[in-house]
Amino acid sequence: MSDVVRVGSRASRLARTQVAEWLAPVTRRFPDVTFKRQIILEGGDRDRVTSTLAEVARTADGSAFSTNQEAALVTGQVDVIVHSLKDLPTSVHQGTILLTTPGPREDVRDVLCGSTLAGLRKGARVGTGAPRRVGQLLALRPDLEVVPVRGNVPGRLARTTKGSLDGVILAAAGLHRLGLMPEAHEVFDPAVFPPSPGQGALGIQVRAGSPVAALLAGTGDTQVDACVRAERALLAELHGGCSVPVGAWCRVEPAGVLSLSAAVTSKDGAQQVTAAGEGPIDDAEKLGVSIATDLLARGAADILRSIRTF
Repeated sequence: MSDVVRVGSRASRLARTQVAEWLAPVTRRFPDVTFKRQIILEGGDRDRVTSTLAEVARTADGSAFSTNQEAALVTGQVDVIVHSLKDLPTSVHQGTILLTTPGPREDVRDVLCGSTLAGLRKGARVGTGAPRRVGQLLALRPDLEVVPVRGNVPGRLARTTKGSLDGVILAAAGLHRLGLMPEAHEVFDPAVFPPSPGQGALGIQVRAGSPVAALLAGTGDTQVDACVRAERALLAELHGGCSVPVGAWCRVEPAGVLSLSAAVTSKDGAQQVTAAGEGPIDDAEKLGVSIATDLLARGAADILRSIRTF
C-alpha cells in the first residue's frame, strides 16, 4: 500500500480534535506511514439556517453529517473517515465498513450548560435541536420552553452567556474534547437521560478489502466496540437515526456481560417507554435487537409512528 493514508473529516474544531485523538496512538503504531488530513464539508456544515437536522438530511439526500464523506471514501478521494459515531447512520455506504471502534470512549452523558435543572426558572428557554433531548428534557421539566439550536459547540454555548437562552444541552464528549465545560452545568445520569446511540465514540470508516482496512484492522477496543454495536443494532431495529427520540446506553459489567438500557420518548415528553437487559459481550447485536423488540412491544411503535419516522 501507499505510505500516505488520507484521513477525511468534517471541518469543525471538534472534528479536527477527534481526528487528532484517533491519530495519536495510530501514528505511534505506524511510524513509517504518513497520515494526511483532508476536510470534507457536509450539508449540516453548509446549511446553518434550516432548524432541524432531519430537514437538512432530506436536502442532502442522506445524512446531514456523513453523506459527502462517505462519497469521498467510495470514490477514493480519501482512505479513511473519522466520524462522531452518533452522527453516522446505522447502515453505512455499500463497499465500506466500520473498523473496530477505538477506545477509550469519551463520556457518553449529556450536559445542561448554563444552569442546573433545578435552577431553571419556570418557562426558562433551553436550546437543543435533537428530538431525543427535547422529549427527555420535557419529560423531566414540562414547564420549560425548548428552542431549536444548531451550530458548533462554542456557538451554542455562547447563546447562554449572551442572554438569549437560559441553557443548552450538549454532549459531554464534545465539551471535554474541546475543554469547554462551563462553570454552571449539570451532567445528566444516563440511566435517566440516555444518550444517543454511539455518543462519545468515534467511527472509523474504510473501504472494505482495502490495504488501509488491513493495516488498521487491529487498532480498536473490543469492549467499546461491543457496546456501540449493541446501541446501533437497537437503533437500526427501530428504523431510527439522529432525528428520532431514541436514547441508549450500553456498558460492560464487572462480570463481563453487556448491560443495555434504552428509552423512546414522545416529542412533548408526555410518553416514555423504557427497556433494559443483559447479554454476552460476543453477541452485542442480538442484545440490541432484543431490547428494541421489547421497546416496540411496550408501545414505542406508537410514539415513533406519531412523529412519522417509523
